[in-house]
Amino acid sequence: MKEREVYSDIKAIPPIVIRIDGRNFKRMLERLSFQKPYDKTFAGAMADSTESLMKESGLSPQFAYTFSDEINVFFLKLPFHGRIEKLDSIVPSFLSSALTLALDIKRPLSFDARVVPLSRDDICEYLEWRQAEAWRDHVHSYGYYALREDGLSKRTAASRMVGMSAKEVHDMLFEKGINLTKTPAWQRRGILILKKKYKKSGYDPKNRTKVVTDRSKVIQDWGLPLFNSKEGQMLISKLLTEE
Repeated sequence: MKEREVYSDIKAIPPIVIRIDGRNFKRMLERLSFQKPYDKTFAGAMADSTESLMKESGLSPQFAYTFSDEINVFFLKLPFHGRIEKLDSIVPSFLSSALTLALDIKRPLSFDARVVPLSRDDICEYLEWRQAEAWRDHVHSYGYYALREDGLSKRTAASRMVGMSAKEVHDMLFEKGINLTKTPAWQRRGILILKKKYKKSGYDPKNRTKVVTDRSKVIQDWGLPLFNSKEGQMLISKLLTEE
């Protein structure tokens, strides 16, 4: 029956991004009584789970970008010889386990995943696209929960949001004392998990000399610039050059 495994040899060519999305996370978040529209504990658990993937999975992604219940994991070099069945099963399963532990919950949760082939030139455009989606999600979430606080039902609030432009949502929230441009940067622009190089001083006992070695550590950036700004372009360029 081995010949029936017709998808097992389909391979991706780097660079790629694996986009992971939470399955039915809205229901799970309501059950856990997280704050709306954003909860820093949940955001921290998503970032910590992604950091665990970077540090402990052995897959060596270059960096990752997360917002809401979405995680984008970027690879310049591929494990498993690029086998897609391996990539889009192991990455979401690792993150599902990591997030379950980070949130200390008893019920199972799951992610789905898709492999997106890119060129190096595409990566910047892709990040801009996903960050723009983070902003749209930000506007919609604040608008929806503002309507819910006004007493509208879930269905009515969702229907009202469909008929409102972004400017109308902004104006409605501004009247309630909420300026969307002043909310925390991680809510508007997402969180980046990346490797940062640093120098470490040590001692070579054989030669009896002090030595300085290059090391790297995984960090989280909760204060991102816009990826389509000059600062954002420089950040992306750096992400792609640091191996």
